[in-house]
Amino acid sequence: MKKLLTLLALGLSLSFGAAHAADAESACGDKAAEKKLAGAAKTSFMKKCMADAGGGASPACEKSAADKKLAGAAKNSHIKKCMADAAAPATAPAPAASAAKK
Repeated sequence: MKKLLTLLALGLSLSFGAAHAADAESACGDKAAEKKLAGAAKTSFMKKCMADAGGGASPACEKSAADKKLAGAAKNSHIKKCMADAAAPATAPAPAASAAKK
């Protein structure tokens, strides 16, 4: 059972990381285009922007984990789920709109 939960937590964290990375890369790419960067300057800017974008959890999720007195892997899992839940309403209308077109 413990192994199953560990694998589940790992799977969730990897899927969240990929989605978050795609959003951050898109935003950073837009900023680089606005600044008309190219070559090494663009590469450097994208690297720094991506590092800054992955900088942390929302204060509300951090507070929720602290209120529940979570630590270690439980805290990380809770924060990742909290962040995913917070992002879900922003992405939820898109699938509903495509379902209405069918």
